[in-house]
Amino acid sequence: MAFWLLKSEPDVFGWPDLVAVGTEPWNGIRNYQARNFLRQMQPGDLCFLYHSTTQPPHIAGVMRVARAAYPDDLQFEKDSPYFDPKSQPDNPRWSMVDVQPVVELRQLVTLDDLRSLSAWVESPLTRRGNRLSVMPVTAAEFRTALKAGGLDMDDLTA
Repeated sequence: MAFWLLKSEPDVFGWPDLVAVGTEPWNGIRNYQARNFLRQMQPGDLCFLYHSTTQPPHIAGVMRVARAAYPDDLQFEKDSPYFDPKSQPDNPRWSMVDVQPVVELRQLVTLDDLRSLSAWVESPLTRRGNRLSVMPVTAAEFRTALKAGGLDMDDLTA
């Protein structure tokens, strides 16, 4: 199992939205490195849902990858802001995965909280610079953030 962090704006698609729909395609990713990470995801992998442009930025909950990467349908919809005229159905540029909610954190884990955790010192999320919308998280990072949110790995299997 691998661990990931996926960013979304809470006013665009937040934790309550995911809980309401149950399963959601994680689409609209238009950065090649983030896309490559999506393509590495496998069903059963665990992901943090991170709300970025809110005060304070924070991890809200844990999601599970429900479906491995497949072509992002928005790249072919001409009216979509994610339309890519250079992408072809027989060779799509962009991918998405399906995610499902697992559990909401008992307490939000803010970016400042993450910066205070030794396991997160080397994370691109806590350092200045390139912060991708999809990024891998180490097992140690995942477990320490989960604990900071009031949960442990056993809470994810219940």
